[in-house]
Amino acid sequence: MKNPLLRFCAAGAVLLSSLLTASAADSKLIVAMLPKSKGNAYFISCKAGADKAAKELGIQLLFDGPTDSNAAKQNEIVENWITLGVDVIAVAAENKEGISTALRKAQKQGIKVLTYDADAMADARSFFINQATPQGIGQTLMDEAARLVGAEGEFAMIVGSLTAANQREWQKYVEVRLKEKFPKMKLVAVRPCDDLKDKAQSEATALLSANPKLKLIMAICSPGVPGAAEAVKQAGLTGKVKVMGLGLPNENKRYVHAGVTDSVILWNTGDLGYLTIYAGVALAKDELKKGAKSLKTGALGSFAIEGDNILLGQPFIFNQSNIDRFDF
Repeated sequence: MKNPLLRFCAAGAVLLSSLLTASAADSKLIVAMLPKSKGNAYFISCKAGADKAAKELGIQLLFDGPTDSNAAKQNEIVENWITLGVDVIAVAAENKEGISTALRKAQKQGIKVLTYDADAMADARSFFINQATPQGIGQTLMDEAARLVGAEGEFAMIVGSLTAANQREWQKYVEVRLKEKFPKMKLVAVRPCDDLKDKAQSEATALLSANPKLKLIMAICSPGVPGAAEAVKQAGLTGKVKVMGLGLPNENKRYVHAGVTDSVILWNTGDLGYLTIYAGVALAKDELKKGAKSLKTGALGSFAIEGDNILLGQPFIFNQSNIDRFDF
């Protein structure tokens, strides 16, 4: 190309193309997803579903959280995202009241806010992606526990923390069901494990030592079930003390097949992450509004909305008969 003018025009076209490409990349919708703890296998599996949705929708996904259950760290991350100016923040709240101040601030800055797994205060977000109703979870847990021990005897509970809003709700409905249906059963202790398997194991060991009549341990956080199972196994109480609760199939398969853990109850965590991203994008695009009755997603189809709760579905019981069919 000998003509200097043509060469200049060509260079200008290349530069303009580069600027347009960069602008298109920069204009991608940014959804920031906050787990309770980013190393927890439960939230890692949520992220897998979120990644899939982000790819389908062509948006940028930011995923960050504390390395353990830390409400103050969650607040700090939200503040950073406000400064960054993300489009959507999706939060699994460790402390319902504590995170809400930061989320209200995000809303005032024009950032769309929703919650998943564990809710914040209603005025601090637009919608809650509800994996199952607290009542449904509590009833399923208590009914399965009663079935395993013949509706009689002492049991104990291991929770992730004493402040997690969703777990407090689940525990409440476990206790309501216990009082209504199973008068011969008694909840003797509730211990937090900070969402750590090793601490769940040590807490379960302490429970077994302090309560010689204990017939069952119910763990309502995902690291709690394998932690409790390991404690029962090492104590030589397999089959004598039942283990069940909310957890991931892959983390519990070996204990289920060994007869240490009887039942694992959960929902599809990948679907929870997937639905959360679709809801966040719909909210940002003003396609999801107050009063909506359903939300359409990609591969998973439509989900019902009740009030400001987008419902994933009902709890599912994994046991020896079906657990190998699931990989998450």
